[in-house]
Amino acid sequence: MQTWWIYALLSALFASLTAILAKVGIKGVDSDVATAIRTAVILVIAWGIVIAKGRIGQVTLLSRHSLAFIALSGVATGLSWLFYFRALQLGKVTQVAPIDKASLALTLLLGVVFLGETLSIKTAMGAGLILAGTVVLIL
Repeated sequence: MQTWWIYALLSALFASLTAILAKVGIKGVDSDVATAIRTAVILVIAWGIVIAKGRIGQVTLLSRHSLAFIALSGVATGLSWLFYFRALQLGKVTQVAPIDKASLALTLLLGVVFLGETLSIKTAMGAGLILAGTVVLIL
């Protein structure tokens, strides 16, 4: 039995908690400082898991290609977090979160363009509904 969907649901749960906890925590705090603190916590947790699982040796096995793209992904994540925290500081969670989650539709499009993935009619319609719902929520 495939368990990917359990991890995806847990990801959604913790992503939603991220928005709520961040909104409460950034009152009176510079959004860049808040992002730096969040990043440091994630850094400790992620490396702690790698070390606890005894997988730190795998770092030396990474190809330059993999390392470069993982690093670029980290740059994109960092920029996303910086903009997300600033948006949360300036706007309401109920406004910021829907726009942020519109990234799902953009990701599907980028997957088609850059990775050559195909979209089913059902997936394309779902992405369209997500975008339509986003527009409704932010108006």
